[in-house]
Amino acid sequence: MGSLNKVLLIGNLGKDPELRFTPDGLAILKFPIATTEYFNDKSGSRTERTTWHNIVIFGKMGQNLANYLNKGKQVFVEGRISTSSYDDKDGVKKYRTEIVANNIVFLGAKGAGGPAEGAPAYSEAEAGGAGFPETSGSSSNFSAGSPSGEDDDIPF
Repeated sequence: MGSLNKVLLIGNLGKDPELRFTPDGLAILKFPIATTEYFNDKSGSRTERTTWHNIVIFGKMGQNLANYLNKGKQVFVEGRISTSSYDDKDGVKKYRTEIVANNIVFLGAKGAGGPAEGAPAYSEAEAGGAGFPETSGSSSNFSAGSPSGEDDDIPF
């Protein structure tokens, strides 16, 4: 049996995304999202814990999404975990964990962190085209599907 590296997150962008390009022209879009879990602590008080996730989107998909994403927007992110290391200026090894996204779905109502009317979701499957697919309504879901080519049964 093979292995699996798949992440599913729903959260809000913590800041506007940053779009950069490599010297050979590859677009790289980066932004953090926050997920919050609620639980009762030892004393029974309701507590929340927020976790920040660094999202990275490569290529045309990232370049196009830069026009639609902004701070506060709620999104569903599907991707994989990627961990890398580097040495800082003092020679200390640092580690970075990012989520490399291959599917983004806009969530939330219009005016509540959701997309503008007609703003689509986007996935790696559409990245090879000339732009966003035609959509209608306030949110859409385009899934890249599973590696076997079958669509996942995600209720979003």
